[in-house]
Amino acid sequence: MTKLRQGDPWMPAPEYGRTLRGLGINLVVREIERALPFQREVLGATVVYADPDIAVLRLDAAEWMLHAAHTYDAHPLHPDLVAPGPRGLGVELRMHGRDPDAAAAAARRLGYEVVQAPADKPHGLREAFIRDRDGFLWVTDVPLPG
Repeated sequence: MTKLRQGDPWMPAPEYGRTLRGLGINLVVREIERALPFQREVLGATVVYADPDIAVLRLDAAEWMLHAAHTYDAHPLHPDLVAPGPRGLGVELRMHGRDPDAAAAAARRLGYEVVQAPADKPHGLREAFIRDRDGFLWVTDVPLPG
């Protein structure tokens, strides 16, 4: 695995691994630094840790990771991970509790694609569909009143 990080990580990998529980999401992105503005400003996530190889993000009780594609250079799917084009087709990454109007406004301001503008849905949520620069589709939503 190729690493670009200089110095020690925020915590040893085995120690962090022992903290993980339940469903985990790890998105392989082209570049960590390029992915962080979307995570912070559009999704409203807190960056727990970031270096050129990995980022750990948190919003409310959700925690997820980003890994740079170069760290997967020994992985059998590496050629697909570095190929151009959108990623994760068929997967919606839902950020419950993130105001879709605020997320869509931030996305437009920063030049991200708002696939579907904020709208009230019959299943009781107000949602916006936003694509990040790596092509992942994020859905921000809040419950409708009543």
